[in-house]
Amino acid sequence: MPDLPDLPLSSGDRETYRAVASDGAPLDGHDTARLVGLGLIAPNPDEPGRFLARDPRAAAQQVLAQAQAAITQAVACMAEVSAVEGLAPAYDQHRWYSGPVSELLQTRDEMNARIQQALRTASSEMWTAQPGAPVDRDPEVQRTGMERVLDLRNRGVLVRSLYNVAVRDHAATSGHLAAAVEAGAEVATLEEVFPRLVIIDGVHLFIDNCVLPGDRDAGWHVTDRATVAWAHMLYQQLWARGTRWQEGDASSGMLTERQKAILRALEEGEAQHRVGPRLGLSERTVTKELATARAAVGAQTVYQLMAWWGRRQAEG
Repeated sequence: MPDLPDLPLSSGDRETYRAVASDGAPLDGHDTARLVGLGLIAPNPDEPGRFLARDPRAAAQQVLAQAQAAITQAVACMAEVSAVEGLAPAYDQHRWYSGPVSELLQTRDEMNARIQQALRTASSEMWTAQPGAPVDRDPEVQRTGMERVLDLRNRGVLVRSLYNVAVRDHAATSGHLAAAVEAGAEVATLEEVFPRLVIIDGVHLFIDNCVLPGDRDAGWHVTDRATVAWAHMLYQQLWARGTRWQEGDASSGMLTERQKAILRALEEGEAQHRVGPRLGLSERTVTKELATARAAVGAQTVYQLMAWWGRRQAEG
């Protein structure tokens, strides 16, 4: 790359130039090399130690020409950056990284807007995990959600949603999810606690703001290749443990899905006081649900309830 002009001029440089222009003698002890290099002065061939002043306008044109040459070469170098980056596929894959990897979105509206932006270019999948308890939603919100599912399915995008098992006992949500399944989406429910997240095309990951626990409005948009791949693997493991919507649970129409989830946890050897944390329920709720289940099947104790449950499982 061409050398850039040796600028800026110091106050001593300017005073030296004025002295040379006046009588040809530089200031005592001042280095004249910069002024000579810039073409502002030149050694006097007839008088050693003295100098001749040159036209600053000509020197300015020389400086401009040097700067323009440097800029031209810099632009040419920048044009080659993409060619250099194009060598990335030849680099060891285990060393790949994503650059800027996450962005905090401060509000729920920002999160939703960013998710919608990513969905506009989605081409393969949208996986969501919604662990929260079901709530009565505005019919307009549900209609918009169904339109989004239909749009994605029409584009060949796999839509997969994982929900808290309690949604099966919530009429409005249950009806909405049944319609989504009818439209081609895949829905499953899970009895254990799991994180809320959205994965789009294995490239975009949206998660809660765990940096500040309790902040339910903010969230993170993560694009780090390794982190998104890890979340993708985690989702597949959760999905494998879930119950597909169409399958439901035929073990008994006498119990709610929440009660069945509690019985499954006990069946797997979970202590009763540990069932609540596993399912995201309070200990009081677990006790109440077990009492209701006992009454529903005519059992006097939890042991009798579990014996009844075991028989129904064997029959199923």
